[in-house]
Amino acid sequence: MNEETLAIRTTGLTKRFGEFTAVDSLDISVRRGSIFGFLGPNGSGKSTCIRMLAGLLLPTSGTAFVNGFNVAKDPESVKSTIGYMSQSFALYKDLSVSENLDFFGEVYGLKNERLRKRKDDVIELLAMQPYVDRRAGILSGGWRQRLALASALLHEPDLVFLDEPTAGIDPVARRDLWNLLFQLAAEGKTLFVTTHYMDEAERCDDIAYIHMSRLMVRGTPIDLKSLPEVSPEGTRRLAVECPSPALGLAALRDQPFSLDATLVESEVHLLVHANTTDEEILQAVRAAGLDDVSIRPTTPSLEDVFVSLTRSLNSP
Repeated sequence: MNEETLAIRTTGLTKRFGEFTAVDSLDISVRRGSIFGFLGPNGSGKSTCIRMLAGLLLPTSGTAFVNGFNVAKDPESVKSTIGYMSQSFALYKDLSVSENLDFFGEVYGLKNERLRKRKDDVIELLAMQPYVDRRAGILSGGWRQRLALASALLHEPDLVFLDEPTAGIDPVARRDLWNLLFQLAAEGKTLFVTTHYMDEAERCDDIAYIHMSRLMVRGTPIDLKSLPEVSPEGTRRLAVECPSPALGLAALRDQPFSLDATLVESEVHLLVHANTTDEEILQAVRAAGLDDVSIRPTTPSLEDVFVSLTRSLNSP
């Protein structure tokens, strides 16, 4: 990719704390104006990586450029071009929405008319007009996240880091927040998002999966679903619909032909040997007293991708 089209480029980015390696030789590139999903289990190094890319933590080795600036040599220039919304954004609970925005605007160096205009802009963008005089401490989880995002956008950053931005908020607030993120991406902002929600990962343009401090795979959601580790040669994926999905899962999970089984909404999703017949599956379900069963081919989900990759990495 042309350097001018990249918001982030890392080469061998590494962070060690004593003998512990938190991030190990990370190579990623993030296109400007894209939504980049950064996924992995807890403790895999995601937050440490973001702190390095945000200029808050010096790398032990390797290089990282963010918006064209070297994070190790010019962290202050990096900070001026990014927004950072962490898992526990430090809002001041006793201050109103308006007062919080004043505080963070001044932290970013905004003053007078410039600060007033940017406050008005982010309040309008996030539809926070009814809440400007409300104390942050009594806002719902979804509105606190909006305030955190508004604070991160005050200085018009080109790139916004969002570390699990929807953790702990309800489904309606999650959808509303993602609609705002899509709007920001459409306006040319680059969004670097960590999440444990697979439906959110599906919304990303590109995804990187980090495990035990190392980058395992990188690609679009379609690319990752096509990995041979996810649906190995000689297997097929099926969705089984039956009156009691939980009983169906119990009946199918330990069958000799079953390589993996899980519930997805109201269906049992199976990975089976390719030579397994539908009749074998039907017999196993009917033996559990379930009738009115249907079987259809299905494709892997991103949850299948990450479960498959993690299990393969953890297997002896």
